Amino acid sequence: MRSFISFSLVLALVGCEDPADSVPAAEVTQSPSAMAEAPAAEAPAAEAPAAIETLALSPAQTTIGFVGSKVTGSHDGGFREFTGTIAFDPSAPERSRIEVTIQTASLFSDNEDLTTHLKSPDFFGVDEFPTARFESTSIRAGGEGNATHTITGQLTLHGQTQTITFPATVNVTDAAVTASSEFSIERQQFGMVYPGRADDLIRDRVVIKLSLTAPRS
Repeated sequence: MRSFISFSLVLALVGCEDPADSVPAAEVTQSPSAMAEAPAAEAPAAEAPAAIETLALSPAQTTIGFVGSKVTGSHDGGFREFTGTIAFDPSAPERSRIEVTIQTASLFSDNEDLTTHLKSPDFFGVDEFPTARFESTSIRAGGEGNATHTITGQLTLHGQTQTITFPATVNVTDAAVTASSEFSIERQQFGMVYPGRADDLIRDRVVIKLSLTAPRS
């Protein structure tokens, strides 16, 4: 027993590197109720209406992935089924809007048993919460590190909604709008509190990996 306790302590102190240490942490700014109570922003000056392009996001050209970790290792995963759109304003890309809806049952990971566990009530609870959703509320130029933009929006996951802000690299060409981002969120802020085994605790921070391509034709 003493040897087991000593081994567990070594794992806790020396365990595997945390993937979330290498990416920015998403900022949780306000709850939806706080946003509702906030004073309305001053309306911008009237401008000529722009020709908004509705661009589709699909698994054929977009990936939504994650990396979770525990004391003894990390696992990659993602979602195979989702739909989304970018309401793209070519005259002012920062006025664009992004919406994505994920079918949580399409979750996969690099381990079959882990995939089953992640779909259970301990984590995503896909039977009770069949979808996750993100809706942007603002996009502004400039971002942490080498990011070109900072995106803020409402993330609904596991039945809970939080306002999150994260950096992204956005590129616009005649052919497509692309965006990529890697950042971490804290799963417990979305009600996923399962701790893992005492000798192999699951870390709270999860890395989100986004690579979006929305064709313009």
